[in-house]
Amino acid sequence: MHETELWITKLFNDYLAGVGNALTGIVGMAPEPRPWANFITMQLLVALIIIVLFAILKPRLSPDRPGKLQHTFELVYDFLHEQAEEQVGHDGHHYLAFFGTIFIFILFANLIGVVPGFEAPTMVPSVPAGCAMAAFLYYNAVGIQANGIGKYLAHFAGPMPLLAPLMIPIELVSHLARPLSLTIRLFANMYAGEQVTMVFLKLTFLFVPAVFMGLHVFVSFLQAYIFMLLTMMYVAGAVAHDH
Repeated sequence: MHETELWITKLFNDYLAGVGNALTGIVGMAPEPRPWANFITMQLLVALIIIVLFAILKPRLSPDRPGKLQHTFELVYDFLHEQAEEQVGHDGHHYLAFFGTIFIFILFANLIGVVPGFEAPTMVPSVPAGCAMAAFLYYNAVGIQANGIGKYLAHFAGPMPLLAPLMIPIELVSHLARPLSLTIRLFANMYAGEQVTMVFLKLTFLFVPAVFMGLHVFVSFLQAYIFMLLTMMYVAGAVAHDH
């Protein structure tokens, strides 16, 4: 069963099929007549929007006369900084770049589904899975960096050596389940929200669809926040020195 191509995906497949097959060929995938999928083109569009937005913002930054866009992102920065300090501690600002990146990318990827002619790439499991794997690799990497590989691995054994044979399997399963949990939570909520919105857009008119689109926006913010918050909690546990 093939998905219905969005107009932007159709453009990619009509004019950039060779580029798509060249990229998929790097990982050993066989060439296809139409290699671009909706979730891939939508991620590229989200990344482009974010790049353009910050390109517009950067030259307009001013300590004396900040504009509305600067005010907006200052509020976002203050919120993320406060959450990082609360969850990770005084060193939370060291990891703020990753937290901000994952939050803004997921938020924009969620919200773009509200725009007619587009769909949220996060309603496809591989996109939340990619974000979840990025978070998983990141918190383990910063945990090893903060504590050294020996001390970081030692916390899997628990506080008492006698409990190590029991604690190690439990900790391993717990950590390996985190990417799955992050993936399912984000995918399920965005997929359900997208389907409900589309059904009511087809069945009703005017105010009722607007209500569900508003709900979709709320869920988009909430899921981006939850994903970021859980990532902060995982980083906090990984970099803590009092295992």
